Amino acid sequence: MIKRLLLVVILSLFGFGGEISLPDGFSANFSQEITTPEKNKITYSGEVRFLSPGILKWSYKTPTSKEVCTDGVELMVVDHDLEQVSFFLIDKGLNLPEVIANAKLVRPSVYIAKYEKKEYTLQVDPKGRLSRIAYFDDLENTVLIIFSNVKEGKPTSKSLECTYPTRYDIIEG
Repeated sequence: MIKRLLLVVILSLFGFGGEISLPDGFSANFSQEITTPEKNKITYSGEVRFLSPGILKWSYKTPTSKEVCTDGVELMVVDHDLEQVSFFLIDKGLNLPEVIANAKLVRPSVYIAKYEKKEYTLQVDPKGRLSRIAYFDDLENTVLIIFSNVKEGKPTSKSLECTYPTRYDIIEG
C-alpha cells in the first residue's frame, strides 16, 4: 500500500510549475513497472486522470482491475478483483513546491529532485510535459512510471470518482 500512496502523491507533481509543466487537468495512459531488489518485475497499466491541485484517479486495467482515487487528503482504493474498498488518510504528503524547487536539470529533458531523503528522476517530453518518473520506494523497489497519450483538458468530476457496488467489503485504514 505504501507504493500506491507514494505513487499518488508523486503524481501530484503535475500541478506545479517550474520547467516541468502539465495543464491544470489531463488524462493519460500509464505503465508502472516495479522491480524488486531480487530483480523480479511486475508491470501495471491503465489510465490516470488529474485535476489541479491534486485530485487524481488511477484506473488500473492490467494485471488487476483497480481504481485509486485521492483528493490529496484521503485515498480510496477499489479492488474489483477482491471486491473490496479501502480508505486511508494521507498522513505524510510531499511539499510539492519544494520538490519542484529542488528539481535540477541534469541533461536535456531530465531532472533530479531530492525530497525527504528520496531522489526522483523526472523526464519531460519536448513540450516540457512530465513523461516519466523513476524512484525507489520504501521497500527499495525501483518504480518507473511512463505516461503516454497525454490529453490536456480538465476531466469531469464524474470521471474522477471511484465507484463500486454496494456488495463490496469496506475497510477503513
